[in-house]
Amino acid sequence: MSENSNLSSGFLEEGFNKKPFVDKTDQTDFSFIQKIAQVSCLGEKEWPQIDLIDAWILSSETATFMKWGGLGMVASELPENFNKTFEHMSHRMSIITPMYEGNTGKKSAKLEENIYYGAENQKVEVSFLGEVSVVFVDYESNLKEYPVGLYSGVFNDVRYIFLRNEHFFGINPSSNNPSTQDGCYVLNRSNVDEVERFAFFSKAVYTMLVACLEGRIQGLKAPNVIVANDWHSGALSGLCKYLSPLQACGAKMTQEISLTIQNLPIIHIAHHLGYQGWDFPNTARLLNGLYEEYTVDVFKNAKAIKNSNPRTTNTLLVYDCYNQASSNFHLADRIVTVSKNYMEEVSKDLGLGLDFRDILKIRKNHHTFFGIVNGYEKKLISPNEKKIEHLNAYFKGFDFKIYDENDIANKTKNKEECIKLLSRIAADDKFKKTVIPLIDIYKFSDLSALVKNASNIPFMCATSRLVEQKGYDIACESLLKTLVKIKEMKYEFPIIAMGGAGDVRLYKMLTDFRDKVSKISSQAAERIFVFRGYKDEFAYALQLASDFYLMPSLFEPCGLTQMEAMAKGALPIATSTGGLVDTIESGVNGFRTDVFFADGQKVYGSNTEAQKLKNNVNAYADTLQKALYCFYQTPDIINAMKVNAMKKDFSWSVQDGSVYKYYKLLKTGTL
Repeated sequence: MSENSNLSSGFLEEGFNKKPFVDKTDQTDFSFIQKIAQVSCLGEKEWPQIDLIDAWILSSETATFMKWGGLGMVASELPENFNKTFEHMSHRMSIITPMYEGNTGKKSAKLEENIYYGAENQKVEVSFLGEVSVVFVDYESNLKEYPVGLYSGVFNDVRYIFLRNEHFFGINPSSNNPSTQDGCYVLNRSNVDEVERFAFFSKAVYTMLVACLEGRIQGLKAPNVIVANDWHSGALSGLCKYLSPLQACGAKMTQEISLTIQNLPIIHIAHHLGYQGWDFPNTARLLNGLYEEYTVDVFKNAKAIKNSNPRTTNTLLVYDCYNQASSNFHLADRIVTVSKNYMEEVSKDLGLGLDFRDILKIRKNHHTFFGIVNGYEKKLISPNEKKIEHLNAYFKGFDFKIYDENDIANKTKNKEECIKLLSRIAADDKFKKTVIPLIDIYKFSDLSALVKNASNIPFMCATSRLVEQKGYDIACESLLKTLVKIKEMKYEFPIIAMGGAGDVRLYKMLTDFRDKVSKISSQAAERIFVFRGYKDEFAYALQLASDFYLMPSLFEPCGLTQMEAMAKGALPIATSTGGLVDTIESGVNGFRTDVFFADGQKVYGSNTEAQKLKNNVNAYADTLQKALYCFYQTPDIINAMKVNAMKKDFSWSVQDGSVYKYYKLLKTGTL
């Protein structure tokens, strides 16, 4: 489209998504915009030649300065390992992230002079690069310029570019902040919630990119490829491919810079598809903030590639709701998710792929959608002397031992110590309040008499968050079935420790489970330890002791907990979903269900097994019983499996590890 084209500029009216949209503007030929989704999904545009990778990874979280989940681990560890692995070739990856400031009560961060103190007990020296003015909407839906300061710092050989704006990135919570929202997801005192915060983040990155290309930021060069880490930067592709050509037509940037931005390859990493960044009431307001006076032109031409979902016909909305991830799912040049099996699930099953199932199926078939398992540095999660020394110092009077895959004898010693620890918590309320003050416990029993027989008693734990995803309901129902079988066969009842931070209703479900077990056997019930809350030292001790780690997840895009457990020789007993399939070899280094169901439909396994087992509870009970019978009858096989699990290395930069896959994708656009 030429610079002289007649733009039919306009804003979307508030509430336009609550009624049929009526286009009152002049009709202008924007057919090139209408085709962008098809070009992106089908991979019709040739990947540019990239000799030296100079990538930006955009992320709301980093494990170093603001972490809430696995996406923060990716944001820190992928660039660190990428730079370390490929520095001899002069390839590099930098991190772009908000500079959060404030105190939520759980997370606090601040900038003092030239030192930024992040929310994860790390600090970095930063220098001021300059400032950009980011156009966005205020609460009256008027366009306003917001200043964003740019700060640069280096941590673990990775350059961080921090974006500073108190209005959007301040984390002091509003009095109306929901109790479930914390960290970078708070509703802050400026009344900015997570969706608006990260819509602004995408716009700020776009503005910074333009400023770099125009030479307005000294010391900062534009990247030649961008990695957008999950929905938080999901609006970026639309800004680059829709807004920049319209701004060039309106003489707000040169055609040369616009073309550079349009052709900049963007790789979107999708973590859990259940999180997409929705906001129905503010749909018009957010779109107007992103696309300014060109919003109507963009919206009416943002055509999705033809697909069978009537809710995804426009790349900016799902049905009639603003969806932050939607733009990148439709328009990014490549989509990556965090395991190969999760890629298969979300492109096949509607319950897991949600509204983007059809788009992702198209992308998978045309090789613009890939699965790469998240790395996890083994040295961080294996039993190590420093952590175990800290554990013994923290609990005082206990003697947990170091062990590795070459000699796992001390794992039994740690089981003995953990039984003593649980018994001490049960018997000594003062000790309990001192060492695990955040944890509610339910009917803990003193089992110290079992220490002498610890090697013959299976020890199982689950320390994941108390959320529906983790399948605690499946665990409880399956364990009830299993404990009945164990009683019939007169085996030793297992010790089971289950709990974590999260939903009080799920904690109540766990306490009810223990009460139900007491009706089967009082001896079985006294070996069940149910708790609510999280303390790292307590969870670490449980994993050091455990023979098995319970992981009956309803979905698990990649999963890090099973990697942590395996590194400590705790064999995961897992459902066959997502990254659990890619990381656990059943019967070799853990146990997985033979079949997995989502919304009542078989997603994994054979039809024969599905007909026999019928649901996830039966499938998980079957797998539990196989694992426990193996423990009782062939302990040598269990020990060999523990060694196999501990030998498994999911580190980013091992031979053929994930960092090499990202290198190839960044260079060539394929795997």
